[in-house]
Amino acid sequence: MKKATNWDTHTLVLMALLTAILETSKMAMAAIPNVEPVTLLLIVYTLYFGWKTLLIVAVYILLETMIWGFNVWVFMYLYIWPFLVFLVMKLKRWDSTITFSILAAAFGLFFGAMCALVYFFIGGFNMMISWWISGIPFDILHGISNFWMVFLLYKPVCKVMDHFLIKQ
Repeated sequence: MKKATNWDTHTLVLMALLTAILETSKMAMAAIPNVEPVTLLLIVYTLYFGWKTLLIVAVYILLETMIWGFNVWVFMYLYIWPFLVFLVMKLKRWDSTITFSILAAAFGLFFGAMCALVYFFIGGFNMMISWWISGIPFDILHGISNFWMVFLLYKPVCKVMDHFLIKQ
């Protein structure tokens, strides 16, 4: 199988398929607040595609915007999901289930704080802090669910990806 380092047709089609899986799996779990497979999948995708995962992120944000409409959350997604790709790229030399489970947990715990940054520009420091504090229970759930999702599914998802690609 080819490495995911070339921009060939196979890679582009595979990235489109993986974007569809990302969106579909997120929608399938949408009824459960702050339990999402996006973090797990973007971690795995980044290990296989490196910085090219930003294309998947861009298309994912575009799809989400087309489905849910444009709002403040779009600005949040424009820096939050690329930031996850950046973190995975920095941690990929320590590729292990526990490394990425801890990353996913921390990412979920601080998701609300990262989202709150937008509210600083809308309503100032007080709005940013109050918005973040009101969402802390959801962030705790997000962190815990991210940890267990990655802890339980990281290796199986990587095995599936191994059938298609070689890690970068």
